[in-house]
Order: sequence, then C-alpha cells, then structure tokens
Amino acid sequence: MNPEIARRLLDLNRAFYDQLAEPFAASRPGPLPGVDRLLAHVPDQSRLLDVGCGAGQLALALDRLGRRVQYVGVDASERMIQLARQTISNLSSVTAQFLVQDVTAPGWTERLPLRPFHVTAVLALLHHIPGSERRARLLRDVAGCLMPDGLILVSTWQFLNSPRLRQRVQPWSLIGLSSEDVEPGDYLLDWRREVHGLRYCAFIDEAALRRLAELAGLRVIETFYAGRDDLNLCVVLRPIG
Repeated sequence: MNPEIARRLLDLNRAFYDQLAEPFAASRPGPLPGVDRLLAHVPDQSRLLDVGCGAGQLALALDRLGRRVQYVGVDASERMIQLARQTISNLSSVTAQFLVQDVTAPGWTERLPLRPFHVTAVLALLHHIPGSERRARLLRDVAGCLMPDGLILVSTWQFLNSPRLRQRVQPWSLIGLSSEDVEPGDYLLDWRREVHGLRYCAFIDEAALRRLAELAGLRVIETFYAGRDDLNLCVVLRPIG
C-alpha cells in the first residue's frame, strides 16, 4: 500500500478513537468474546505487553482473574490512554502503565519499559493496520519483545460474518479515496451510536492470519472463534525456533 494512503488511514482511525473514546469504551464494558480463554495463556507473576490497549479493558480482565502481572499498554489514541490511566486505581493484582505510542513507527519497541515480556497481546488491532506487510512487521516487532518461549495473543474482527455489520460498509469516496487506493479486503465502516464516525478495517480471516504469521516467522499454537456470528477470530502464536 502507498505509504501516504496508509498514513491517511492510520490518521483516520486515530481521530476516530480520540473523538469517540468515551462512547466506544462504554460499548465494551468487558473483555471481547474469547479473551478469557486467551488469558489462560498468561502466567501468574509475568510481564505482558498489550498493543492497542484502548481504555485498558485487558488490564481489568487480568485483575478480575487475580493474575499478578506487570502490564504495559500502548495505544495511538491519546484520549484512550487518558481513559486507561483512570483504571489504574481500580487494579489490585495488576501493576499497569499506559503509554501513547504509534506502533507503526520505526523502532517503537525500543522505548518500551519492562522488556522482555512473557506475553504480548494484539487484540482487535491488526484489522486497523493498513497493508499486509505493515501488519506482518507489527507481528515481527512484538515477537522481538518476547522472552524465549513467549506467546503472542491475537484477535481479529470477522465483521463480514454479520449481515448487520456488513450494512456498515461505506464507499471510499466519503474520505476521498477509491478501491484502487487500498488492498483487497479493506473496508470503510461507519459507527452509528451516539455520534457518527468512520474507521478503516481490513477483513483478516483465518487463512490471511496464518499467512501473516508465516511472514512474521511465527507458528500457530491455537485457533478458535468466539462470540455471536463467530465475530472474533482468536489465535495464539509463538516465534519459530
């Protein structure tokens, strides 16, 4: 994908989450379907990096499980990080810090505290990263933050499985682009709750996610679907070798 187009899509999504942080976070009061099963892979007394942490729901989910975890959450949305930091006082077993970070920027992992990690979580994020090579690079980046035998927990949104969500697909012309500017499987989706918003999403099915894992030098340990209409594809990955 053209780097300028990719930057426009990343900026679109960052603006979406900055402007709609409160209603979006309120629409997700608990972990996404399948996350509890993924968290079974998080050892007690471990270090975890949450990439695309949003308002900190994963830290809260770990805390409810009583898991003693040193947690670092990063997100490109400054407003989401502000909301996430408000959760710290509610945590008892989890020690958390939240950082504003563009995870598509070169060298972004070098600025992370607590490296290396036992687990990295990339939940509901890959489909917001434009371009298959950029997505594979992100997976390589987080793999480089792991301890030996560390794991990567991934989920992607299977929105085309839902007739209701398919109705949210909008023409690229709304943001001055065309289908020729983006990759196959890329969509512009609207938000129809308290206020209107637009965001970029890629449809990453199981085959596409396996290809990304291979490009990133990762092997698939576990795959499952969760939620109504199998909307969440969840995968556990481990670096090869």
